Amino acid sequence: MKMELANFPKKECVLGRVALEHKHMYRVWTDEGELLCEVSGKFAFAASRREDFPAVGDWVILSSRKEEGTGTIHSILPRFSKFSRKAAGNTAEEQIIAANVETVFLVNSLNDDLNLRRIERYLLLAWESGANPVIILSKADLCEDVEEKVAAVESVALGVPVIPVSAEMNEGLEKLKPYLGEGKTVALLGSSGVGKSTLTNTLLGENKQAVKEIREDDDKGRHTTTHRELVLLPGGAVLIDTPGMRELQLWESQDGLAGAFSDIEELSAACRFRDCRHTDEPGCAVREAISNGDLPEERLSSYNKLQRELAYIERKADKRAQSEEKKQWKAIHKQIKTKKK
Repeated sequence: MKMELANFPKKECVLGRVALEHKHMYRVWTDEGELLCEVSGKFAFAASRREDFPAVGDWVILSSRKEEGTGTIHSILPRFSKFSRKAAGNTAEEQIIAANVETVFLVNSLNDDLNLRRIERYLLLAWESGANPVIILSKADLCEDVEEKVAAVESVALGVPVIPVSAEMNEGLEKLKPYLGEGKTVALLGSSGVGKSTLTNTLLGENKQAVKEIREDDDKGRHTTTHRELVLLPGGAVLIDTPGMRELQLWESQDGLAGAFSDIEELSAACRFRDCRHTDEPGCAVREAISNGDLPEERLSSYNKLQRELAYIERKADKRAQSEEKKQWKAIHKQIKTKKK
């Protein structure tokens, strides 16, 4: 990072990390303190897509106006990981939830809202992000069959650590310490009310995040965190708490699919036909595993559903890319005609 800063044309620039983003305004941590920043006009002109703009966790090069507490972002350093989802709505656009994260804590509550299919979706995106997933099962003090539910989660999270905790009772948190070393960045991801804010407050040692109880009528959580933000923990680790995601739409995650469903991918390699759809083809190793009770039918159904969803997103993204390319060429031709005149 220091090398990129040294090679940057504007020698008076400094390095910073985006701690919070709100409507293209950014709160950035720097050696000169926290600055409120916006991107430069040149940066905004060159950014053609939503993901071209800074995200929480990004390292950026900026010019500082320390006396005003403000700055201007000129460049984003290359991301070594990014947790993305498809932006809400009909557009095929990437929304970066967090960048430059070593570990993703996928937080799920050990109450009646525990959902294995949702965990599969989170795992898919976590593997695609480049970060290492760890599943945190919160509110263990409210669950009577912890071991049974841990086993169920482990059945769909092959090779991923599954850690039951109770932030309220301060139980199980010591198992999180290996991921929270000085300089490490961890993102907390999960649905509303699963205990992310309580976990953040416990790790921080103070009540920074607002906490609401789960609704009594349906045992589901209420939304509390309203934005993504970097939080510096006492041991030097950086935590990114995120709002609960009511809509977790996939982004282009074919590699993540192989990681999240490694059991089905391995079985598929033993099928007689390379293009086996695992329906009624002869010699299908996946169907055989289901018949033998080694693979749940719901697991294959989830795999097929996510495959179809990814294929649909890829088609929409291709159309959007073609449309943007046409617009760029039109703009270039217009500039050429203007110069000729």
